[in-house]
Amino acid sequence: MAAPNELLFYINGKKIVEKNADPEEVLLSYLRRKVGLTGTKSACGGGGCGACTVMVSRYDCSQDTVIHYTVTACLQPIVTLHGAAVVTVEGIGSTKTKLHPVQERIAKAHGSQCGFCTPGMVMSMYTLLRNKPQPSMEDIREALAGNLCRCTGYRPIIDGFKTFCDTQSGCCPNGTGRGKCCRENGHNDSRESDISEELFLQDSFLPLDPTQDLIFPPELMVSKQGTGDVLCFRGDQVTLLAPSDLPQLLELKSKHPEAPLVLGNTTIGPKLLVKEQPSPLLIYAGRVSELSRVQWSKNGLSIGAGSSLSCLKGELERAAQRAEEEENAGYRALLQTLQCVAGKQIRNMATIGGNIVSANPKYDLCSVLAALDCTLDLCCKGGTRTVPLDDKLFPAFGKTILRPDEVLLSLHVPYSKPCEFAAAFRQAQRRELAFSFVNAGMKLSLHRGSNTIQSLRIFYGGVGPTLVTPALTCQQLVGWPWGEELLSKACSSLTEEIRVPASIPGGKAEYRKTLVLSFFYKFYMYVTEEMRKRGVSDARLPAEYLSALTPFKNDVPQGTQSFQLVSQSQPSLDPVGRPSMHCSGVEQATGEAKYYDDLPPVHGELFVHMVTSTRAHATIINIDPTQALQMPGAVTFISAADVPGSNQRPWFNTVEEIFAEKEVYCVGQIIGALVAESREQARRAAARIQVTYEDLQPVILTIQDAIKHDSYFEPKRKIERGDVDTAMGTAEHILESEIYMGGQEHFYMETQGLVAVPRGESDEMDLYVGTQHAALTQELVSQALGVSSNKITCHVKRLGGGFGGKIMKIAPLSAITAVAAHKTGKAVRCCLDRGDDMLITSGRHPFLGQYKVGYNSDGSIVAADITYYSNGGCTLEESAFIMDKALLHMDNAYRIPHLRGRGLVCRTHLPSYTAFRGFGGPQGLMVIESVLHEVAVRCGLPPEKVREVNMYQGDLCYTHHMQPFCPTNMLRCWDQCLQRAGYERRLQDIQRFNSHNRWKKRGIAVLPQKFGIGFSKGFYNQGAALVNIYKDGSVLVSHGGTEMGQGIHTKALQVASRVLKVPMSRIFIKETCTGNVPNATPSAASFGTDTVGMAVKDACEKLMRRLKPIMEKSPKNSWKQWVSEAYFEKINLSATGFFMGPPTHVDWEKGEGNAYYYFTFGACCSEVEIDCLTGDHKNIRTDLVMDVGKSINPALDIGQVEGAFVQGLGLYTIEELHFSPDGTLLTRGPSQYKIPALCDVPAELNVHLLAEAQNHHAIYMSKGVGEPPLFFGSTVFFAIKSAIAAARSDRGLSAAFPLSSPATAARIRMVCEDQFTHMASSSTEKASSPWSIDV
Repeated sequence: MAAPNELLFYINGKKIVEKNADPEEVLLSYLRRKVGLTGTKSACGGGGCGACTVMVSRYDCSQDTVIHYTVTACLQPIVTLHGAAVVTVEGIGSTKTKLHPVQERIAKAHGSQCGFCTPGMVMSMYTLLRNKPQPSMEDIREALAGNLCRCTGYRPIIDGFKTFCDTQSGCCPNGTGRGKCCRENGHNDSRESDISEELFLQDSFLPLDPTQDLIFPPELMVSKQGTGDVLCFRGDQVTLLAPSDLPQLLELKSKHPEAPLVLGNTTIGPKLLVKEQPSPLLIYAGRVSELSRVQWSKNGLSIGAGSSLSCLKGELERAAQRAEEEENAGYRALLQTLQCVAGKQIRNMATIGGNIVSANPKYDLCSVLAALDCTLDLCCKGGTRTVPLDDKLFPAFGKTILRPDEVLLSLHVPYSKPCEFAAAFRQAQRRELAFSFVNAGMKLSLHRGSNTIQSLRIFYGGVGPTLVTPALTCQQLVGWPWGEELLSKACSSLTEEIRVPASIPGGKAEYRKTLVLSFFYKFYMYVTEEMRKRGVSDARLPAEYLSALTPFKNDVPQGTQSFQLVSQSQPSLDPVGRPSMHCSGVEQATGEAKYYDDLPPVHGELFVHMVTSTRAHATIINIDPTQALQMPGAVTFISAADVPGSNQRPWFNTVEEIFAEKEVYCVGQIIGALVAESREQARRAAARIQVTYEDLQPVILTIQDAIKHDSYFEPKRKIERGDVDTAMGTAEHILESEIYMGGQEHFYMETQGLVAVPRGESDEMDLYVGTQHAALTQELVSQALGVSSNKITCHVKRLGGGFGGKIMKIAPLSAITAVAAHKTGKAVRCCLDRGDDMLITSGRHPFLGQYKVGYNSDGSIVAADITYYSNGGCTLEESAFIMDKALLHMDNAYRIPHLRGRGLVCRTHLPSYTAFRGFGGPQGLMVIESVLHEVAVRCGLPPEKVREVNMYQGDLCYTHHMQPFCPTNMLRCWDQCLQRAGYERRLQDIQRFNSHNRWKKRGIAVLPQKFGIGFSKGFYNQGAALVNIYKDGSVLVSHGGTEMGQGIHTKALQVASRVLKVPMSRIFIKETCTGNVPNATPSAASFGTDTVGMAVKDACEKLMRRLKPIMEKSPKNSWKQWVSEAYFEKINLSATGFFMGPPTHVDWEKGEGNAYYYFTFGACCSEVEIDCLTGDHKNIRTDLVMDVGKSINPALDIGQVEGAFVQGLGLYTIEELHFSPDGTLLTRGPSQYKIPALCDVPAELNVHLLAEAQNHHAIYMSKGVGEPPLFFGSTVFFAIKSAIAAARSDRGLSAAFPLSSPATAARIRMVCEDQFTHMASSSTEKASSPWSIDV
């Protein structure tokens, strides 16, 4: 084989010549580890989140132009970049040179919170502007559709980027996007009012300057594509050959028929990540110009198999503008599907040929292409042949009829004929960036001038291991006239012919079968309406059916954000109360902000990979690392025997192990860890660890299992107010029911990890770690190493998101990494990949709420008895505290005279569930709101009226745990929400809409909230800070809170600036460090600013008291002069601050106590529209009113409200964790687990901070707001439930029906019962073992 070639490409204008390029090396790792460009982030490793987006530029000789496009660096092998130019976030601007306007605007528009997704967002927008300097809103939406954000809720990102739009397109940042600016929409930013809707000023924005862009390297303008020899790149395990033309490619396939063909790498790439032994030889066909040819003829489109999906989409869009409408029927169907396939980055990379020959039925294109009578041109060294693209192309999953030496050359997509009708359908967990459950392509041909069927082609993906066609049904219907009788016959025949296996991967067999019928019914309606339009038939659909033919449009979220301005008497330099930008927003937008894995490698550092249990409950018989330690780069294996200190950590009344020693209690429990010289070597060696088990019984996985086996943790909680049993007898009605609420994955963009660096003396060790609780990490590491805590220093610069998931789980990971560093004497880096992170760290607790309620006909609740069950997993962790919070929030905003709650934490054989934003509050609140909703349904009353009847009223009320509070601001939020939302008018509009639409229904819901702030364990309510003033007048602030996007550093700077009366620019926060502020409590419970702010204030006030004599002595001096004089007078310019929070406590024996420092109030109204035939839904509008007291920073607080709401929207409607019947987590990455994307945000999202609100308990009368708005995602759930009830009403079905959370498309569809769900249910076989279980 030929000697390896040199790889030539450019990165940020710098020429790169790699003499030993490894085909397994992807661009992401190359940028971060070899080039040191860490701005491009590693978040999922599978192209599913967009955090690693970069721009690639190539010279297209056929068009004599340079093309720019985005890719996900995690899937882009560097060897495929030969002759290309790469631009990363560092290459477009920096704080050291000049910011690019994209970087500036996302930062100043408050579109960066944790900042981990920001560089990817920046590069997606930057690339769009390189191609289209004045984009439309639709261009922006499409560009960002492949980028996920877990913090912001997307709206501020859009607000920053839409300032690039043509001003004529109605893109005023504060407008509604309907062609009017904010003033025309009635928004008033006049200083005559103290309410503002302006969170940022765009007057000073940098203009878009094309001269700032890097030029394409002239050296690469000389085209080498299609000429030259075969390129060869050889790595340790894989060799890649890159032919330059078709003859070379065919020759290689002839010699190496088993070698996989690589183009976009979007299918093979993710597989290589999990395969221990990759293919030794790959053939890259990206240089073969014959595979990229596009040709239009009188018969239609012929496009090379190597063309990207974006290229195909572009060709179809252009064709739609120039061809006759009837000719375009098939193209429009294909285009509709393409618009939903993946994000733009993946469409830019993935090829037509790869999509087809991957032979995966969940890929959407094949069903449509098959229906359109497409053909494929295949070629090999011996000749060419043409084959139809149909079900016979795919004999088995992942297999095609292509011979090993054959190559797919091109695809032919014919024009539609005048008598043809074509349509495509798909339904996924999310409308964009998600594989479909079922996809379908359908084409009908009629005899000319009649409504008689000449031919019918129907193909389904997602109902079997391969593409499926109901050939018998299609054949039987030939010759039938198109009409109602045909519809009945077709559905009956499809029910018999399409058999969805009960064990189908992904589950939901009944739902998939229902979609088979629903899609055909939609096709029937589409054809009927098209025939009428074309004059083929007089048949007319009922007017109320027509909306079913219009798919939901993905809108760009817009809305209004309002807050109260500070008093005009407040000094202009006082930043408190003003919308200040996140203090590291600019650095996050330029990629300069550092996270733990961005730190440069320590000389000789090693890498650790966790070895986890594959059994849910078993005894460990033996662990054999022999084979693993023989692997290249392997250094050592560590387990419980290697822990020099204690392998057990005491946790209140329980003990938890760092490494499992004798017994494992869940799949994913850490048994050991493999240390190696590189990440990849550690991963591969860890896979060779041989563990022998002996299975144990029982295996308890679900809440129902735990109830059956009486498997619970202690304590079992109970809280009661009044006399529930007696009161039940006085109620007019009794309701007994339950609601199940699934768990949730944190999906912080930055996975868990750290770098442990031994200092080589006195047992010292530094940990650079992503934790919300540095003190706990320090404590556990010191116990594991057997050293005192003062030898362990934890450094936390920032977190790429936390949401509670980095409080407890990071501590044992840190201990393991520290043990590895101790044993080897070298620095050790731990960075969990996304799959392991999801497997090991778990997430939000699933809950089951069972209730018995006594109520009267006016909707008033007399008594309620609620039992909460949570799935705690295999160890107690924080489950008891989470159950406490659920019980303490079971009243929400309602005074129920007689209320009893019981809480039981189920002990199961799953990874231990942990803290998550809301900490049990969202589950406790969800159950009581379900009670109110069901009572309203049974009383025949509007739910909002029942809520009002039961709300706390008056100036002083007592919760069910006897904590006093004033509900006035809660009621103000409620009233303002109803008024701002136009609730009554919209309710009438919805009722009118529902009466005129059979298959689309709308619903609306409004909820209040009372949420406790602070820790019910009083000792956690404390905070400390250290403030140093230096001789030059600069100030350094240290505190115990951790920055994870919530803006705690920014607010601390605002507090210090106010007290010290110096600009924020003179104050700096370097990091959170246990060496500076010891024994800090976790950044959690929405209490960070309360504790940290007060501690910083205390320290700064001490300093000002010391400086006061000097300032009074020389009042005209500057701050710097005062500080200098203080130094010479030996005044201490360093001060600690401390905040001793409230003595919160609950006496669980009595069931009473002041559990919280105060309450944050709010109200939210959401409107949705559902598709009754598919279960899809669209979030139309949400209005939020939050009482945050006097906001310290309205921009940050509104950002927290929106981000929490969208995260809650995911919890209650989209995000679904799946476990196999043996306890293995199946959803382990963004391809299986879906968080809200841009398409899921309400088209109109309005947030208002309650004016004239004060909170005398907290710093500057503010309130914590990080957690409460998450629960308001449930307004979408209840609005969906209302819409479902309207659909069921049309069928004469009860408005009372069970609906578990999340309200996914499958659940929505199956409770919108109709003839199709009944046909599917009766004909779907029941699985002996389901694909997944509800835990």
